[in-house]
Amino acid sequence: MVSAPVAEQVDGGIERAAVPLAEVVRGDLVESVHTGHLVALGADGASVLERGHADAVIWPRSSVKPFQAVAMLRHGLVLPPRLLALAAASHNGEPEHLAGVREILAGAGLDETALRNTPDMPLHPPAAFAWQLEGHGPSALTQNCSGKHAAMLATCVAAGWDTATYLDVDHPLQVAVRETIAEATGVPVEHVTVDGCGAPLFSTTVRGLARAFGRLAAAPVRDPGSPEAAVARAMAAFPEMVGGTGRDATLAMRAVPGLVAKDGADGVYGAGLPDGGGLAFKVLDGGSRPRPAVLAAALRHLGALGVAGADDAALTALGDVPVLGAGRPVGSVRPVLDAERPS
Repeated sequence: MVSAPVAEQVDGGIERAAVPLAEVVRGDLVESVHTGHLVALGADGASVLERGHADAVIWPRSSVKPFQAVAMLRHGLVLPPRLLALAAASHNGEPEHLAGVREILAGAGLDETALRNTPDMPLHPPAAFAWQLEGHGPSALTQNCSGKHAAMLATCVAAGWDTATYLDVDHPLQVAVRETIAEATGVPVEHVTVDGCGAPLFSTTVRGLARAFGRLAAAPVRDPGSPEAAVARAMAAFPEMVGGTGRDATLAMRAVPGLVAKDGADGVYGAGLPDGGGLAFKVLDGGSRPRPAVLAAALRHLGALGVAGADDAALTALGDVPVLGAGRPVGSVRPVLDAERPS
């Protein structure tokens, strides 16, 4: 099914229903406001916090990578936890990430030429600079989705599926991914398009994404032998493979043991706690600036500090997003999850 035009989605209320999620304060004035949609669901699935339109249909972007990984495990993918975390990653392109991608490919008898994701430079500026100093340009290997693509190829080899067409929407792998996302979210896929990396992208809702992350994070206790449990354990154990140096998903998972968190492009986030609570949000302007502040505040609402070993100081540091003037803090990005409109 072809995705609905943006105008149709806006007319359907996604824009009008958006409310402030964060305000950018410089000095003593609110300089900017980021609006969007957010929901936090308790372990019983009941809403703990809702902002905006929790049932807004969205493109979940890379936040669905853990569920793509679940689909791959269901169809024969076998990886150690460190590399399984990389399969669910939007990685920085640091040396350990590139080595991991090559290891996944080699295990399937493939090399970098099999990758069909969009070439790009590493996300991490020092990694990108080092890559350029070595004489390289944009590459499928260094693009942040290469771990997922390598794992998709390895799944195809394990299942006996064609590797050249693994990104086609009707390929058995992508059919399995679509089914897995619909099952995990509890929301039928209504729209299909292509993500930035070239893989098919399936729609869901903000509430569905939160529900999916709660189920995923609880799987190690509720269904310890399941593919969901394997993905959750891998991400929580190797958060540096999911993002990398300085990345908010990595920092959040280090702050809260058992947390499963995954960012997505254009202001999307999903996260789940080990008790089954889950949250998701979409920043309507697509910006990444407010995401750490909103994530940290929403995790507090959801009870993240009640998790054994949770680090209050680390969660506070995650949510501290300064606004700079002359290189020093002169304000901050402030979540407004308890307010109806910016003050």
